[in-house]
Amino acid sequence: MSSRPAAASAAIIGEPEVVEDVVSSPAWVSLKSAVAELQALQVKDGSVPDPIDHAAARKLVARIVSSVEVLAPSFPHDREYLAALRTDFATWASEGFGVPDFLASLVAFHPEQHRVDGTRHLVVFPMYTQNGSTDRHVEAVLIEVLWPSFIASLEAGDYSNSLFVPIRFLDFTAGYDTNSAVLFPESVATSSIPQYTWGAIFADREAARFRRVVREAASVTRLELPADAVRLLDDQELTERTFVMWDLIHDRTHMRGDLPFDPFMIKQRMPYFLYSLEELRCDLTAFREAVRISRRLTAARDAVEVGRLDAADAELLDHANLVQYAVLFDRIFRFAITGSRVRNYDGLGGQLLFAWLHQRGVLHWTDTRLTIDWPDVADAVVALGDAIDELYWRSIDRPKTAHWLAAYELVTSTLTPNPASVWARGVDALPLDGPPRGLTDAVLDDEFPLSMFYEALEKKMRDVITSTAGITGRD
Repeated sequence: MSSRPAAASAAIIGEPEVVEDVVSSPAWVSLKSAVAELQALQVKDGSVPDPIDHAAARKLVARIVSSVEVLAPSFPHDREYLAALRTDFATWASEGFGVPDFLASLVAFHPEQHRVDGTRHLVVFPMYTQNGSTDRHVEAVLIEVLWPSFIASLEAGDYSNSLFVPIRFLDFTAGYDTNSAVLFPESVATSSIPQYTWGAIFADREAARFRRVVREAASVTRLELPADAVRLLDDQELTERTFVMWDLIHDRTHMRGDLPFDPFMIKQRMPYFLYSLEELRCDLTAFREAVRISRRLTAARDAVEVGRLDAADAELLDHANLVQYAVLFDRIFRFAITGSRVRNYDGLGGQLLFAWLHQRGVLHWTDTRLTIDWPDVADAVVALGDAIDELYWRSIDRPKTAHWLAAYELVTSTLTPNPASVWARGVDALPLDGPPRGLTDAVLDDEFPLSMFYEALEKKMRDVITSTAGITGRD
């Protein structure tokens, strides 16, 4: 767990100004409307280029700053950040509304230092929202930290992740009325890149769209869900906590294991199926660790000398079992058919997991009914994770292009590539004598088209998946 001064924690817990519902306050309503009006004046890079709009922009910024000042006492743990935020807005206005630079306020914002369940934050930045808006417009969002005790124990033990901040929505502006479920510092408009100390994930949105999509997919495929999976569909808060555990382990995995350099691969231009394998590796690591925890605690529970688990271990065992259902169903039902067919790396990961299980006789589509051999699922899913780990371990000794080719071979051992693919013709058809970008350019936007099963499922699921844009735990 990240260090947190005792005085700061004491100031947060139980103070009326913190637990007060600010969503309906006049200051938040004014702030939200001012941000919406300001967005209409901004262009893609966040600037307000037309001088004729500057007078209106100054009035709107003044409203934002005034609202933040009124709201600030409700967030005493963010005092330095909110002060810096007001200064950044004033500077942006005084310098003529060029490309915004909110470096000072971003550096002052430290939600990772206040991981206490129920802690609230007012977040206002010029930023894009991943899987939402690509415009770096001013956005405002009210959030609440999710930090149940079993997650605190996990993070303090074998799954340390000092940057991870799980959150839920209280309210938001237009950029988050989308599919975006993350709040990342790298999305904020700044003049230079600071050291990032946190990353936040909206577990309530993840849980809500999971519940809606999986309920419909199970109905469409006539899949009989196990009782624990039904509990997830019936209980938003339980599903939120389950996603927090999944995300905690997933997020830390990006920097752990036998990895090639720069496992995030953000600044590298490479075939999108490599992004698929990285994200799937992290999800399957969360699955594998959930299996390991489940088997350890189940053995302890069943041991004669123990007999039963204490409340903390019982809660951890429950969530470890639920994480496995969450990873499996979110991947095969939502990821696989969400988004466009243009380099959809998350979609590809879902397709790969489904086909892997089908070809190993664990998942069956027979008589237009989906069935799963539950006792065999864990080992089969872990085996796919092991195959990706083996690919990464070997990549340390391979040239880049050889690693790319090996990754393609791993995917094509299970999925059928597009018949028009140059990659599918083999190494003799690829431009191996030029720069690596030639190989990337040769990958089709839809290198691995949907199977006939997924084509049919996508048509039946299209409306419900579209309906999850902007969803929260209250919907």
